[in-house]
Parts: sequence; C-alpha cells; structure tokens
Amino acid sequence: MEKESVKETLLEIENIRKEFVGVLALDDVSLSIRKGEVHVIVGENGAGKSTLCKIICGLYPKNSGNLCFEGIDYNPRNVRDAQHTGINMIHQELNLLKHRTVAQNIYVGVEPISNKLLKTINVKKMNSDCKALLTSLGIDYIEPTMLIKNLSIAQQQMVEVAKALSHKSKLLIMDEPTSSLTEREVENLFRLTRKLRDDGVSVVYISHRMNELMEIGDRVTIMRDGKYIGTYNIGEITMDEIIMLMVGRKITKLYNRKFNKPGEEALSVRNLTGLRFRNVNLNVRRGEIVGIGGLIGAGRTELMLSIFGYDAIESGEIYLFGKKVSTKGWNPNKAIAGSMALLPEDRKGLGLILSMPIKANVVQSSLKKMFKSGIIRKKDENETAEKYVRKLRIVTPSIDQLVENLSGGNQQKVVLAKWLCTNCDLLIFDEPTRGIDVGAKAEIYELMNELAENNCAIIMISSEINEILNLSDRIYVMKDGEIKGEIDHKKDVITQEAVLSLAMTGKAAVNE
Repeated sequence: MEKESVKETLLEIENIRKEFVGVLALDDVSLSIRKGEVHVIVGENGAGKSTLCKIICGLYPKNSGNLCFEGIDYNPRNVRDAQHTGINMIHQELNLLKHRTVAQNIYVGVEPISNKLLKTINVKKMNSDCKALLTSLGIDYIEPTMLIKNLSIAQQQMVEVAKALSHKSKLLIMDEPTSSLTEREVENLFRLTRKLRDDGVSVVYISHRMNELMEIGDRVTIMRDGKYIGTYNIGEITMDEIIMLMVGRKITKLYNRKFNKPGEEALSVRNLTGLRFRNVNLNVRRGEIVGIGGLIGAGRTELMLSIFGYDAIESGEIYLFGKKVSTKGWNPNKAIAGSMALLPEDRKGLGLILSMPIKANVVQSSLKKMFKSGIIRKKDENETAEKYVRKLRIVTPSIDQLVENLSGGNQQKVVLAKWLCTNCDLLIFDEPTRGIDVGAKAEIYELMNELAENNCAIIMISSEINEILNLSDRIYVMKDGEIKGEIDHKKDVITQEAVLSLAMTGKAAVNE
C-alpha cells in the first residue's frame, strides 16, 4: 500500500450538496481522488454514490460546493465538458441507441469523417476502429455492425465499457460495471482496470459486489444517506467493518436459506424451443427455488421471456400447475392470469413505467382489484403502495415520487412490489439483485426464502455464482441454448466448479 504522500490529488471534492424535489441526495460531501488509483465508493441504494459521480461527469449540476480537477476549478456544464477535461463514465443504467449499430454507439458524436466538406462519415474506418477496440477488450464476439437491440443486457454493458474506453481518460468512473457480466468478463474488466491504473489513469469504481472492492480497489470511500462516512486504505479495514459502516447495522448472515419439502409441480417445460434455446426440459415445484446457471448468451433470459409469453415459442409444451397451456398466442396477460410473474433483467425497459409515480407502478399488474365502475379506487391504490413501500423499505419521500427519480436498487424493489401485489404463485427472478447493495440483498434473499416457505415456486437466473449456489434447491445449467445438466442439493455437492464446468464445456466436472 502506497503512503498518503506518494500520489498527488487529481480531483478534490468539497462540500458538495445536491437536492432533488423533496430529496436531499448529497449532504455536504467531501473527498479526494488520487492520480493512478482505483478508488471504490460503496453505500446502500440511495446513499448518493451515482448522484455524486453524475455531478462529476456533467450530467447533474450541483446545488453548492466545489470541484477542483488537477488544481483548477472544475464546473462541467454537460458531459462534453467532462469528456474534454478527460473524465468519462460507464453507467449502471444503459444509455445506448438501440436501433443503431455497436460502432455507431461507441463513436456517436466523434465519428471519423471521410469528406470534411460534406462531413461524410467514414463507415469503413469506424467499423475497423471499433473492431480493433473490441478485440483489445477481449469482446471480439461482439461485431461492430450488430444492432444494440439484438444484444443481451450483458453484451450491451460491454458496449458501454468499450464506449467509455474509446475516449482518452484521466479519470474513468465505473458505476456497477459488472452487474450483468460473467466471471470471465469480470476478470477481463479487472485486467483492463489494472492496466489503466498502471498507465496513470484514476478509476472511481462503484459496486455492490463486496468481494470486488477488495480485489480491485486501492482505497474505499463509504457513504450513507447522502453523507460521507469515511475513506480507508484497502487492507486496513475488514469486509464486516465496511458493511457495518454502509448500512449502520450488523448483517449476521447474508444467505439464510431454509430448504422446504417440495409441493406440487408449478411449472413443467417439455422440449421447448424458441429464440436462442432449443429442446429445453425443466420443472419447478412449490416451495423450491430453482436456479438457472450459465454464461452470458447461454439463452437463460430468452427462455424465461418465452415461458412468460413475452417472446414467441416455436415448439414444445408448457404445463402450469398441472394444466397444459396453449403456446399458440401465449402472452404475458395469460401468464399473469395463470399466477405467474417475471422480474426482468431489464427493469427499465420491461419492468417499469419510469415517467409514472411509484403507486401507479406498484398496482399496474393488479388494476382489476382497483377498479370500481371503471374507476381506480385511489384509496386502495394509495394503501397498497404504502404497504409495499414499507415492506420492502423503498427509499422515497412519497408514493407519488416518479420512479425515474429513484436509485437503481429502489427501482428494482418497485418491480418486486408490483408482482407481490398480484399474490402470484410462480415467480421468475432474472438477476434479482443486479445493482442492489448488500443490505437490500439480504432483504431480497429473506423475502425469496419467505415466499418459498409460503408454498410459492421460484425460478432464479443469476450471474452471481455465490447467489445461485447458496439459494438454489436445484440448478439447471445452460450452454448454447440447451440444458447441459441438473445439480440437486439433495443428491449432489453443489460447487462452483460443478456449475462452471457445465456452463463452459457442457460436461460435468471430472472430480464429481
């Protein structure tokens, strides 16, 4: 660990205050970022981490306080100002043009010009430069000409990484960059991060994956409720101490799964084929949490979207609580009527109406309960929303707050509230704790355990290996759109090696 005096300060943050309507997001925050360090910022959802970083990169104006970059006052009016200064950001929430190509997204606004007079874009050079960049980042499986809308969330996340790294940076801010990535992609990102640090670039790294900060960080700053709590050298503070300072309470056990005796079969899928998956057979019973493991692009999300009726099914059968459903014309409305729910990986695109308040989002899948002579009963709507805001500890000044103004973790809680409101019996969780802090994770895990104990059936897709190992009764592992194996905690020892061997090679680990 380098001494305090070795590295000079790159960015000085002094007494920053930011207030949104009814919400004090940052309360007199001060800290410093040194040159050539990886500075991790942690805190619960709503602690102010992303807000602070968006002020630094020119997305939000501050209400008061000062920023000083390389010894000079720094007041960015927009993102372009920040980029010209040498500050770029990889966002937690994707900000890509879905109907444009990968290359068009990476070089938007800085496209190579072939004719300066006519300002014609040199598409060939743009695609060539993009290909070289993607190859250098170890993601050459993504082609420059691919449309963003055809990529998985994880692939889109890597495009965001490439876009930020395409600019020459003095300070690179990474906000939950690994939330949708596989272990292999995370290792690749860490390799790039270390290289940037060795080249003198400073990295601000926000993550809820606590093991990552110990692996990649030099220093860690802890925030809580919009306030600065403290900055510590990694290696001079324990994980338990960090979590205690983050949440203000002690979390005794993150995974506390109680395995139940499975009940009746809730879902059976037989020889199901659709977009990016084929001949899939699986089942889940009441009282179980069944994990779906595999690498990014294995077809896990596409499979669940089809089971829920969002994507078309080419062939195969679905049995829901013992009854065969017609896959022709199968859609989300029919799935919901059949007591099914889906918490999607893409919560902004598929799970929420961002421009509407919390209360409208919570009841949107239960409107029939709220109707009386064609009019929504406002009293019922308000009482229902208040109930789930309390139950899930959603941080908000009121149920009238627009969902787009909530932190990512609190948005995820609103999606969960929407489905709990329907009293559904089969829940599909696709990356349930993506972008959620350790305190909220413990609450989500406790709730999933409670749902299973209350005879619900749960399917969970997760890229967090510890999550899927510790919560699942059984794990189906997918590779290239097919189920390659099933691991049952009653019959097998569920290990990381067992899951990864099936996910990467399609074969069981040799030592099993």
